[in-house]
Amino acid sequence: MLKILKYAAIDIGSNAVRLLISNIIEERDKPTIFRKSSLVRVPIRLGADVFLNSEISTENTQRMIDTMQAFALLMKSHRVDKFKACATSAMREASNGKEVSKLILKKTGIPIDIIEGEEEAAIIAATDLHAFIDNNKTYLYVDVGGGSSEFSVIHNGEKVVSKSFKIGTVRLLNDIVKKETWQELEAWIKMQTKDYEKVDVIGSGGNINKIFKISGKAIGKPLTYFYLTSYYNMLQSYSYEERITQLDLNQDRADVIIPATRIYLSAMKWSGAKDIYVPKIGLADGIIKSVYNDTVLSHTKLK
Repeated sequence: MLKILKYAAIDIGSNAVRLLISNIIEERDKPTIFRKSSLVRVPIRLGADVFLNSEISTENTQRMIDTMQAFALLMKSHRVDKFKACATSAMREASNGKEVSKLILKKTGIPIDIIEGEEEAAIIAATDLHAFIDNNKTYLYVDVGGGSSEFSVIHNGEKVVSKSFKIGTVRLLNDIVKKETWQELEAWIKMQTKDYEKVDVIGSGGNINKIFKISGKAIGKPLTYFYLTSYYNMLQSYSYEERITQLDLNQDRADVIIPATRIYLSAMKWSGAKDIYVPKIGLADGIIKSVYNDTVLSHTKLK
């Protein structure tokens, strides 16, 4: 018997806010299928407020309320069964983060779970990677966000270790990442990958998705370190305006794509990876998976 559920995830990042709606297809004695139905992205860039002024501005608070009201209506129209909203680095560090989340709950009815970096890394690492990975290989999973980036080592199909670092695209744009943080990340990656003969990188986040799309590569095929380095150098040879007009990048993508590429290239260099795979999954997919798993678990307990 076939059963189709509709779940939604709201990912409140430092660069953009996303609503992902997925169909969850259950069939007896078959693996559950998670199929994306709709994705809406609003580039609010909370991190530009928080990382410089330590709080979310009045203007962006109102934009957040407007966005969440729109998301609430979209979820109602899609007849979503369950949803969860998670906020990451910017909301976590904002002095008024909890205050803003309470206001959003009051105005829109959407509760926001402000999650820690390690929980974010765990949710991302729990995404449905099995379709994309070879269980005989070792991977460094890199999810680049606006405020932080999450790193996980996956060996023989199992997550070995995860860590979140305060290195993100919006922070790098505003030149507020300390040299020590880069050194800490380098040491961590080298330490966690040194015992493996060969490591491939799996990249997630809007910027690597865009680069992969531009590359014209077939789904499942990796980008090489050489390709990514060439693309990074090419991006830097264009001005911000030229990246929008000639490279066809959105204005909120044209600036952050350079620091994002730097993070992926650094991860590849320090892990010795020659290839990066781009499965087009991220925190929102992980949130949906965790909501589904919690539901299954609670049903099992009730029985």
